[in-house]
Amino acid sequence: MLSMTEQITDPAADGEAGAAPIGDSTIIDDLGESLGNKRRRLIRASIQSFINPTKVRIVMGLPMSEAKDELDATAGSRQPSAHSRASESSSRIGDDADSVRSNGAAGNELDRFSTRHSMGMDAVAVEPTSSIVEIPDDYYERLAPSRKVVLVVLVSYCAFLAPISSTSVLAATPEVAEEYNTSGSIVNLVNALYMLFMGFSPIFWGPLSQVYGRRMITLVTAVGFLASSIGTALAPNLAAFFVFRILTAFEGTSFLLVGSAVISDIYKPVERGTATGWFMSGSLIGPAFGPFLGGVIVTYVSWRVIFWLQTALAGVALVGAYFVLPETIYHKRIDDLVGYSGIEKAKVLWGMINPMRILRLYVYPNLILIGLASSSLTWNMYSLLTPIRYVLNPRYNLTTPMQGGLFYLAPGCGYLLGTFFGGRYADHIVKLYIKKRGVRIPEDRMISALPFMGVVIPLCVILYGWCVEKDVGGIPLTVIVLFFQGVAQLFCFPSLNTYCLDVMPGRSGEVIASNYVIRYLFACLGTAVVLPAVESIGIGWFSTVSVLFLVSASTGTVLTIRHGKKWRDRVDARKRRQKEEVLAEKSGAMSVDENHCDDAANCRVDRRDEGQRRPITTPGTQRTREDV
Repeated sequence: MLSMTEQITDPAADGEAGAAPIGDSTIIDDLGESLGNKRRRLIRASIQSFINPTKVRIVMGLPMSEAKDELDATAGSRQPSAHSRASESSSRIGDDADSVRSNGAAGNELDRFSTRHSMGMDAVAVEPTSSIVEIPDDYYERLAPSRKVVLVVLVSYCAFLAPISSTSVLAATPEVAEEYNTSGSIVNLVNALYMLFMGFSPIFWGPLSQVYGRRMITLVTAVGFLASSIGTALAPNLAAFFVFRILTAFEGTSFLLVGSAVISDIYKPVERGTATGWFMSGSLIGPAFGPFLGGVIVTYVSWRVIFWLQTALAGVALVGAYFVLPETIYHKRIDDLVGYSGIEKAKVLWGMINPMRILRLYVYPNLILIGLASSSLTWNMYSLLTPIRYVLNPRYNLTTPMQGGLFYLAPGCGYLLGTFFGGRYADHIVKLYIKKRGVRIPEDRMISALPFMGVVIPLCVILYGWCVEKDVGGIPLTVIVLFFQGVAQLFCFPSLNTYCLDVMPGRSGEVIASNYVIRYLFACLGTAVVLPAVESIGIGWFSTVSVLFLVSASTGTVLTIRHGKKWRDRVDARKRRQKEEVLAEKSGAMSVDENHCDDAANCRVDRRDEGQRRPITTPGTQRTREDV
């Protein structure tokens, strides 16, 4: 096993503009003269990796006082860049900003911060041991406000695509079933599978967006969504319809993840709620207006036109993303692969994109509870929207798909109205509690969602279910409660989504992905069970079940508001302890004699015996390595 200093990657200076100066050849040579060629190489690698010679002295087991004297003597000649100072003072897990990349000529990449450091003792990706990463405020000032608005419009439009595809076919379910000689239940099973793959895909796209950036993932998935939409429109049989619908779901969910991540990249935490509200309008209006649009289409033309229209919309998204969307991410993790090659590089890359990274986030109780809170809202939305044509058309004697589709406009208009207020109210609550506490706590944001998730939406759902069940109030009451529950959802979703972006800024793409996994798995479940459940127990009792879910989720949100910070700190502390134990076990060891060896030729030791030598690092040094 390699020793600690032998494991350190030596990222060569790449000459990029804005790179902070690292190391001092005089110090390296002076230290190396007394330690031999092998030690000199290790010191050079350490200085380039850690930037700070003091840390090199600690790693090499040399006196702290000597290291500090040498550091003070060279401090004047080695001034860090402004970007380095900003990042060094704000990042708590060692993302030292040693370079700022710019691709202004291409117009597709903004200034972003890059890190160069060793990826760990096992050639695996670093698992952060802290949920807190503070990003400098000036990073959010790279774009003009008008450019930010354009990006929000773009990502909101892209987020509109996958959800509208999930419901636009609902109004055409009987027509699709007739063409493929099957039943409506089988076609609804396709819709449930659509939701299932919307739930699975975030565990892939979340890590990939952190590694390769927002722009590349958006372009790749836009091409895939476009191709899958064409395949669905041309599907010759039910099997092909199944496959292309599933591929559409798998590709389309990335728009939701990347869109949320882009907002976290360009807006400060106290501004994200408003932007997220507008973003969420796209993802919520889509499911509401999709069935109405589908109903109009199938009333006059073939159901296949729905997917040709979807193809055209996907083409607009692809063109918009190519020409408008820059790379907004703070740090692409692919930059951390500098210095690796071959199998080692592949291992590290797999550690970065491994879907298990998303599932490991569930060790944080707050993320589980907020995922369930989002799921209760999504369950409610799809369990209301899916059976409208089957439940309301017979009760109100509606005869055409377009007439049934009109009911979808009520929640859709509610989502649209809520866009103007929900996100702004969430930001207002954040600012209010900052004044009250003197510090921003991510959990405070969710206070804005509690009255709507715990009271307004359950009241609307229970009224809707039992009034339809007992035929009370007729069409006006049904439309009113659907409208107000739509408004209330736009006071909840921006708060919950923005919390996912705020709580772990350095991993916002992965955190929001973990939320969407739970969210759309419950959407899948709701879509699959709602029709059989309504047929067996009635719409009234099924709505009661939905209300119990909403109230339970609200209780979990209250617990997260009160104890979320404590839970996060406890998990972070446990991860740090585990990391220290792993490093202590796996770090290489040098003998005491080797530490005082002057000739590198006399210091060769059989590598088979390295694992039995005494570690050269103390627990304090291990924590230093972990922070870096």
